[in-house]
Amino acid sequence: MSPDELEKAVDILRRGGVVVFPTDTVYGLGCDFSVHRSIERIYKIKGRSRDKALPVLIGSIDQVFELADYVPPVALSLAENFWPGALTLVLPPSSKVPNILSQNGGVALRWPDHPVPVALVNGLGRPIIGTSANLSGMPSALSADEAARQLGGKVDLILSMGPPPRGIESTVVDVRGEIPHVKREGAISRVELERIIGFPV
Repeated sequence: MSPDELEKAVDILRRGGVVVFPTDTVYGLGCDFSVHRSIERIYKIKGRSRDKALPVLIGSIDQVFELADYVPPVALSLAENFWPGALTLVLPPSSKVPNILSQNGGVALRWPDHPVPVALVNGLGRPIIGTSANLSGMPSALSADEAARQLGGKVDLILSMGPPPRGIESTVVDVRGEIPHVKREGAISRVELERIIGFPV
């Protein structure tokens, strides 16, 4: 990875910009999770409905306890087994989560298994938005070229470095209730989840 390119990307994020970057699943579109206008811009770039929440990428499990009001034991078990990796957990948000990211009463958190988004989070010193880098309704981008074809000049920087995405989106599990609920089955199967949890989800 080029330190100069990463530094440039972090600077753009710090100034409220929007960046495309590779993750372990697909190419991501992100901004500083605390900047409302940047989040609004991502919704506009993607043409995404405002009632669909945007996932937040973190750089360590410690950040879960900052962003979630409560972390149930089942969430910790899943995180310990599948993070960093292709698992997104929906948790009750803490007061540190902007309202625009918790409008449905939950915040979607993921610690990716890829050096680029983790470096961006650590460089910025805060979590970042990490939604797929595509127009709403279009296939997720698996390369910088694909992301550029869909998003073109709408973003401030497209990073192409580090390992390529594996091509399967993360599995999303809502762990706010007594029984975890799989909202989207992706790279991690229900069978794998149930092996850890001990009951059907």
